[in-house]
Amino acid sequence: MSLFLIVALPFLGALLPSLMNSAGRQAVGGVTFTVTLAAFIGLMTNLPAILAGEVVQTGFDWFPQLGLNVTLMLDGLGFFFATLILGIGLLIIVYGRHYLAREDNMGEFFTYLLLFQGAMVGIVLSDNILLLLIFWELTSLSSFLLIGYWKHLEAGRQGARMALTVTGMGGLAMIGGMLLLGNIAGSYDLSVILQNRDAIQADPMYVPALLLILTGCFTKSAQFPFHFWLPHAMAAPTPVSAYLHSATMVKAGIFLMARLWPVLSGTPEWFYIVTTAGLITMVLGAVIAFFKHDLKALLAFSTVSQLGFITMLLGTGTAFGAMVAVFHILNHATFKAALFMSAGIVDHETKTRDIRILGGLRHLMPITFVIATLGALSMAGIPLLNGFLSKEMMLKEMEKTYLFGPEWLVPAFVTFGSLMSAAYCFRMIGHTFLGKKRDPESYPAKPHDPGAGLWLPPAILIVLVVGIGVAPFLVEPFIKLVTAAVLGDVAEVPDYNIAIWYGFNVPLYLSITAIVGGLIVLALFKPLSALWEATPRPEAKTIFDNIVAAVVMWARWAIHPLHNGAFTRYAMIATVVIVAAGYHAWTTGTVAEASRAVQPVGWVEVAGWAMLVAATVGLAAMHHNRLLALILIGIVGLMVSIGFVFLSAPDLAMTQITVEVVTIILLLLALNFLPNTTPEESPWYMRARDMVIAGVGGLATMALAYHYLLRDAVSSPISEFHLANSYKGGGGTNVVNVILVDFRGFDTFGEIIVLGIAALLIYALTETLLSGPVRARLLNRVPDKPLSGTQHPMMMVVLTRVMMPVVLMVGFYIFLRGHNEPGGGFIAGLVVSIGVVMQYMASGFAWAEDRQRFPYHGIIGAGVLIAGLTGIGSWFFGKPFLTSDFTYVRIPPFQEFELATAALFDVGVFLAVVGAVMLSLESFSRLARRAHVKDPDHPMDVDPSMHEDFLDAETAKEGV
Repeated sequence: MSLFLIVALPFLGALLPSLMNSAGRQAVGGVTFTVTLAAFIGLMTNLPAILAGEVVQTGFDWFPQLGLNVTLMLDGLGFFFATLILGIGLLIIVYGRHYLAREDNMGEFFTYLLLFQGAMVGIVLSDNILLLLIFWELTSLSSFLLIGYWKHLEAGRQGARMALTVTGMGGLAMIGGMLLLGNIAGSYDLSVILQNRDAIQADPMYVPALLLILTGCFTKSAQFPFHFWLPHAMAAPTPVSAYLHSATMVKAGIFLMARLWPVLSGTPEWFYIVTTAGLITMVLGAVIAFFKHDLKALLAFSTVSQLGFITMLLGTGTAFGAMVAVFHILNHATFKAALFMSAGIVDHETKTRDIRILGGLRHLMPITFVIATLGALSMAGIPLLNGFLSKEMMLKEMEKTYLFGPEWLVPAFVTFGSLMSAAYCFRMIGHTFLGKKRDPESYPAKPHDPGAGLWLPPAILIVLVVGIGVAPFLVEPFIKLVTAAVLGDVAEVPDYNIAIWYGFNVPLYLSITAIVGGLIVLALFKPLSALWEATPRPEAKTIFDNIVAAVVMWARWAIHPLHNGAFTRYAMIATVVIVAAGYHAWTTGTVAEASRAVQPVGWVEVAGWAMLVAATVGLAAMHHNRLLALILIGIVGLMVSIGFVFLSAPDLAMTQITVEVVTIILLLLALNFLPNTTPEESPWYMRARDMVIAGVGGLATMALAYHYLLRDAVSSPISEFHLANSYKGGGGTNVVNVILVDFRGFDTFGEIIVLGIAALLIYALTETLLSGPVRARLLNRVPDKPLSGTQHPMMMVVLTRVMMPVVLMVGFYIFLRGHNEPGGGFIAGLVVSIGVVMQYMASGFAWAEDRQRFPYHGIIGAGVLIAGLTGIGSWFFGKPFLTSDFTYVRIPPFQEFELATAALFDVGVFLAVVGAVMLSLESFSRLARRAHVKDPDHPMDVDPSMHEDFLDAETAKEGV
């Protein structure tokens, strides 16, 4: 299966769970499982190539000028992580289907889960670091949604914000580091970067790049000093915690350190930073975990410790250390997911996670007891379980690692960390499941083993825990295959056989010390716990909250004087800065001599300029009168349109005129809900200041334009390209239209989307107003002036009816001629909108609404969809998005004419414009209704056909 499809399936599938909500929980879980299973099967189709040592690559150049290529790569490392993400994801989906309560929105949950899953698969399969960064940030956003899924819990909301803040900050640092790394290597493709180890490490920007990248990795994988966010993420539902802690979120930083190991490791900077951070995190996390009373909190800090374990191994920079790290990534994923799901079962059945309340559960929940015990013993490093194997290998590696002092320092700290890890594992088993049998009624809820939907997923993982622990030779070839992908060309895979017994050696003695010491520490839990509680220590969450509060306070102090909501202040600051910068450039730079002569100015131009200036000055002076200001705005728009005509820009003139008509009508409707005048908001001296600044800014702009027009351009204008390629590249002689639908089609596509969103927002605001207390005020308002007796006069009704077919014909004509003559979909849409608006004005909203056949929302959507599908169609011919094509055909007896795909795109523009204008009008019209004014039943207030004289004459004719 294509790598693109493997990455895309979770994103495409994320649309389905919410749509299937009404079909029931089983359907939602089933469709989510099917999507993930399809991606997993697609991944497995590449297994033969991976086992053969091949690297599967695919992609295309998207933005080669910036080095942004959509390229994917699947090697042993990417396959390993993708298998964990999708494989454990399948188990999490089954578990989550049975874990969530009936009141939980399962469709929403699985939508977030699939988005997160797709982002993680995208990270591990990306070959371009810029593409990887996109997926990296998507994991932060989607994990925010998952952690905060239970919105009613303050802890969930706070944990989500903390996770997003910390990982988002790290993501920003990583962006900088990745850009430096790509700049050093001369490419942003990982396959190229990984071949430039010597050049990267010799570059002076290596250390800054390393620090920034490691900041991103440490924040994502909760390494000291950024470890504090992960335990607070446990407020998420247990399926989320199991997924994040075992195979996804926190493994992203580990993955990236492993992926970049060939080019970043092997230097003193890498060794000291990564190894030290990992060692501190391992020990600190284990100590804190031992004293936690919440099952999930204990497991969360154990994850922090185990991730420190892996980070420390990668930091050693040795091939054996990398191999052990890969092995423990697998082992940790299996036992940690099983442990979190077991904790979730306990919470689900007993309604508590407090270890102090639990105990003796092995008698009431024997299946859960076996699963949790085997998982915890593996994490403690007990023989015949997979955790023991990787822990022994870790002790062997760290035995010869020297860091900041005597030779015994690192082995001692590692042994202590392993001891505390064993202690919290033993505490989880002993204080939760062991102990004398208790009355089921003594628990918050009566405990019992759940159905297979909850215990079977962790049981499958425990089978792997035991299987790998008993027969490590089964996974050894795969571990070495993944290790080879991590090492690249830097080192050979160690010739080391993973076995249960190596004889009596130092790692074994250290392991025995850790296990026995863990039992002793557990026996001393009560005095140690009292000492822990009495010892003052910094609280990471408190420090984080204080830092956030300080940053917010500083930001308010710095921003509020500038960003106070007053547009005049923003305009004043921007104008002053721009003018000052321009003046500095003018006085310190050089200005070429004028190369063009001033053209003669006639009285027509002077008259037009004078009217434009007069309308503009009048608008500034009399803007408090809203109606007068609107009229003056219309005059300004009309004069600008005339200016376009004078400067031979008919397309712009037509667009300007139609936009003016539509906006003036809509603004007139809006004025119906506003006072006639606006109050004076600033004293005279501030207005005088603003007048001076505006005058200086206007004069500076005029001077710049004057000097620019008198001199030749520094470089060839882009218009030369458009003029040269308009016909042969876009098939049209109207350069403006070809720019809109071809050269800058993507801009136009974005503009119609924005236009549609604006109309939908107006509609949404209208719905909000009409569904709230404001509705009564709107319906019962009384006009401040008497209204006309004929709001729908006969002459206007007749005139608009006659105009409508003419307007439609004109709009159709303007649309068809747009590719070669002034016109196009945008102008045609505005022309048709004016015709429809006139029907509303003539006969009223109610009468026109009754004759509406298509919802305006649908018209907007259809327009955007048609435009988007037109752009996508070019992909099927190997062309970039929105690349147009054209040809000439002849159908007798007609002359030869052109067919262009740009016309379809223009149809989408036309529909989006009509829908947006009409939806906005409809929204204002609904607000304009009043309770005491009956909606008219006829198109006009006085209908001659219903008059008595007319009826008598008709009756007389019938008599004759």
